[in-house]
Amino acid sequence: MKNYQPSQIILDRYAEVLVRFALGGGKGIKKGDVVRISSSESGRRLYLAVCNAVIDAGGHVLPHYSPDDEQGDRRRNESFTRYFYEHAQDHQMDHFPHKYLKGLVEQMDHSVFILADADPHALVGVDPKKIMRRGVALKPFMDWRHKKEWQGKFTWTIALYGTKAMAKEAGLSQKAYWNQIIKACFLDEKNPIAKWKEVYRKLEYYRRRLNNLTPKIDRLHIVGPDINLWIKIGEKRLWLGGSGRNIPSFELFTSPDWRGTEGWAGFNQPLYRYSNKVAGIELWFENGKVIKSRAKINGKLLKEMIATAGADRVGEFSLTDRRFSRITKFMAETLFDENMGGPNGNTHIALGMSYRDTYAGNPAKLSKKQAGALGFNDSSVHTDIVSTSDRTVIAHLKNGKEKIIYRHGQFVL
Repeated sequence: MKNYQPSQIILDRYAEVLVRFALGGGKGIKKGDVVRISSSESGRRLYLAVCNAVIDAGGHVLPHYSPDDEQGDRRRNESFTRYFYEHAQDHQMDHFPHKYLKGLVEQMDHSVFILADADPHALVGVDPKKIMRRGVALKPFMDWRHKKEWQGKFTWTIALYGTKAMAKEAGLSQKAYWNQIIKACFLDEKNPIAKWKEVYRKLEYYRRRLNNLTPKIDRLHIVGPDINLWIKIGEKRLWLGGSGRNIPSFELFTSPDWRGTEGWAGFNQPLYRYSNKVAGIELWFENGKVIKSRAKINGKLLKEMIATAGADRVGEFSLTDRRFSRITKFMAETLFDENMGGPNGNTHIALGMSYRDTYAGNPAKLSKKQAGALGFNDSSVHTDIVSTSDRTVIAHLKNGKEKIIYRHGQFVL
C-alpha cells in the first residue's frame, strides 16, 4: 500500500508553527538566529519545510540529517546506531566529542528535532546497559544546553512526522495517524499560530492559578483505579507550560521535591523508549525512590533504566486538561501520548532529570548544590510514563485543608 503523504500546505503550516511560534518561547526566531534542525531521512519533507521556514524568517540553518535506523535482517544491518551498540568497545562507548559539541552549543540559538521512525523496533535486543552507558557519556551535552536555556539564550522544540511504521505501531492507518497530527497541531486552521496563541492564553489562566496556590501546598495526593501516590511539591516551585516546547503541548508540569514521593502508581499507556516497547508498568516508591518496578513487557529494560544514576526518582509531574487537547488516539510516541486529551485527559510522571527552570527564581543562578538541597533531581535519563485513567489530584495545604485541583480529566481550580 502506498504511503500517505500530507500536502505541502500542511507541511508548510507545520514548519511555520515550529519556526515562528514554538521557538523563541512562543515568539519565533529573530533575524540572524542559528537553528539546528535534526531529522532522519523518513522526515525529509518536513525537514526541508523547516529549513526553508528558517531561511524565510532570516535565520541560519545548522543541518543534522541522518539515515533511518532499521533493524534489517541477519544478512544486513540498516542501522548505524544498532551496529554501534553491538560492536563498540568500551572506549568508544564512553567517547565524548567535547570540542565539537561544546562549539555546537555555543553556536546554536535554537533546536528543532523531528521524530520520524522508519522502524520503532530498530534496537530490539540491544543490551540496555549499553544504551544507558552511552546516555551517561553524552550527558554533558545535555547539561550545556540546559545551562544556556536557563540563561535565556536557547530554545528548542520537538515535532512528529508520521511514518507508516509508526502508524502501524499505534494501530492506525497512516492517514488516520496524520489526521491526529494535523488536528493536534491545528494545521487544519488557516492560521494555526493564532489558534495556538488562543489556546495558550486559556492554558495560562490555569497555570497562574496553580502558581498562586503552589506556595500553600505541602503535598499532592493522586488517587484513581491505578494509583495511590503522594508527591511533595517542594519549596520555590513553578508550574510551566504553554511555552512552545514540543508541538503539540497542552500539559502543565512541575519538577517536585523527589524526596517526598511515596506510594504506588500503574500506567495504562505503553512506553516507547530506545526503540523498545515497555508496557504494563507499575512503580512503588518509598522515601522518594523506586523500591520496586514491574512491567508486563520489557521489564528488564525498565529496571536497567531505573538503575541508571538518579533514574529511580521523580523529575516531573504533569497534568493535561482534556478540554485543550485534540489528541484522541494512542500514537505510540511520548510526544503525543503525554498530551492526550480523550475522556480523562492524562497525568504522567517522569523518572530522572528534573526541569530546573521550574524553580521560582533565576535558574541560571541556582547552583547544583542549591538545586539538590531543594530536591531537584539530576540524571542522564528523563523518561515520561503516562496514564489516561480517571484520576483525582488533591492538594493538601500547609494549613491542614484539602483542595481538589484536577478531576475527570480537567483542572477545577
